[in-house]
Amino acid sequence: MSDATALIRTIMGEFCPDEGSAIRLLDRALELEVDPLEYCAATMGMGEAHVMERAAAWAGLDFAEAVPAAFDRDMAPNRLDAIPQTKLVSLVSAQQRWIYAAPEFLDVLRLARQRIGPGARPILVPRAALQDYLARCSSLALIDQARQALARKWPLATAQLALTKLVRYGFIALLGLLLALVLAAPYLAQGLLLPLAACVLIGPSLIRLAALRTPLRRQRRPRRPPDAELPIYSVLIPLRDEQAMVPQLFAAMRRLDYPPERLDIKFVVETRSPETVSVVERNLGDFRFSIVRVIDAKPYTKPKAINYALPLCRGEFVVVFDAEDIPDPDQLWKAALRFRQDPDIVCLQARLVIANGPTHWLAALFAGEYAGLFGVLLPALANWRLPMPLGGTSNHFRIEALRQIGGWDAFNVTEDADIGMRLARLRMEVDTLDSRTREAAPTRLLPWLGQRTRWMKGWMQTFIVHNLHPRVLVREMGWRATIAFEVLVLGMITSPILFLGFLLITLVEALRGLPPWTDWVGWAALYGGILALGLGSALAVTLLGLRRANRADLLWGQMLLPLYWAMIGVATIRAAIELARQPFHWFKSPHTPYEVPPEPKPPAGADWQKDLGERPAE
Repeated sequence: MSDATALIRTIMGEFCPDEGSAIRLLDRALELEVDPLEYCAATMGMGEAHVMERAAAWAGLDFAEAVPAAFDRDMAPNRLDAIPQTKLVSLVSAQQRWIYAAPEFLDVLRLARQRIGPGARPILVPRAALQDYLARCSSLALIDQARQALARKWPLATAQLALTKLVRYGFIALLGLLLALVLAAPYLAQGLLLPLAACVLIGPSLIRLAALRTPLRRQRRPRRPPDAELPIYSVLIPLRDEQAMVPQLFAAMRRLDYPPERLDIKFVVETRSPETVSVVERNLGDFRFSIVRVIDAKPYTKPKAINYALPLCRGEFVVVFDAEDIPDPDQLWKAALRFRQDPDIVCLQARLVIANGPTHWLAALFAGEYAGLFGVLLPALANWRLPMPLGGTSNHFRIEALRQIGGWDAFNVTEDADIGMRLARLRMEVDTLDSRTREAAPTRLLPWLGQRTRWMKGWMQTFIVHNLHPRVLVREMGWRATIAFEVLVLGMITSPILFLGFLLITLVEALRGLPPWTDWVGWAALYGGILALGLGSALAVTLLGLRRANRADLLWGQMLLPLYWAMIGVATIRAAIELARQPFHWFKSPHTPYEVPPEPKPPAGADWQKDLGERPAE
């Protein structure tokens, strides 16, 4: 019996009763290009600590579940992204040298054959435990990079440096002046203000109408690649005060159809939420899962947390999921396949689907909004190669490209949209992914309002940051993409407030006993038409998105869209106030576990592929 097969049989015990079984296991690991220790831990239902403990016993070495906290000391590694590849640390305590190692299979064989003196004998620990120790010791360097890496690469375009009090108040004043001029146009200099009103109000509607006529690119149903062809994939799941969601999250991650030995799933938990840390730790033990504890440091934002964990990722690609997310099991291999087929793509956005739409009118409106955004608008922007605002979750990246641009903006409270603009500035290609992630929308008004206020504040941050140096923006992004960015983002900020303003003016005029803008009948008709265009185009995008998603059960709920727009207008006003007072405050949305209801079947005889915009791509 060779040492290799003997080691495998020791690790596997009753699961590997003879040498032939050990050889087959080794052959399979070799075929997959996976270290046999990792293969045993990941695919045979054995924890990494269990595997390493048995390997240490076979080699005649000591084992520890973790590097003792007594050895913690501040480190400043030259390359933080080298932490996941580190296999050994040498420590000194009380004039004695200690070596903690997380060896690979061949390393264990070599250690067993060597005669090592007592002072140089390594203590074997699980790889995750060694990484956890190095992350603890490098926490100050990790938090510094999490907060400052983007500022070092983009000193002219980061929220931390750009959003001074003068800039914030100046933006709010200019925004207020713009809105006031548009609202007052029927009463003041009509000829001068008409072009202004038209640009602000009509531009976003034209983009929506164009998106309606843009067909989805039809692709053949992909075939799952063999496990050996799939790369290591990292998954980041930022959590704070989410202990109730942890069991649902672990269940969703276990359902991923991806070879477990190639999964690197990190629960990124802020130490400010010890209950969540405790619940995650109790669910560990699977090779795929590990925890990253983010030290207590401002800003308390999601992008700071995932920036902290980014250097610790082992994967070639990385995706971010939120606490309430349930991704389709096929999502990772579909993304890996797309990245391999098109090496120019650096980011893929999966479709976000609201699972609890039928349960509440607010969730139904939220579901319609998401259906239009992820099923109509974003695919159209991707087809046109225009800047694409990413969703806050289920965006997949080539990890090297993400590190190259400095990660996310730790101080931007809508970091997803911001990073989409940065990718556009670098002319990096972004596309959509035909896979879903289901999540639950708020069903109470205050949480919805807090979440929407944060989103709108982040859009304001993004608009300010990227417009402070317009010449640089145009040079990097190009005229076509810059105009699209200005129209989309400014329209997203102004449209809800203008809609709310027009409703209030109409109400005031009606209370005076006069038709709205009696002295300016033509303007009343014009503004009524513009409002109808804006609301109508938004409703059309929503309805098409729901049809494409086969959610006919939510169509009638969209009749409340005018109310929804008015609510967004209130949230946008709150966002402007927060931008002045608390620019980096992150409203933490509460989440509760939910069940995914069965999806309705299309009506008999319905052909959902023949709806508006579903003509074959030319």
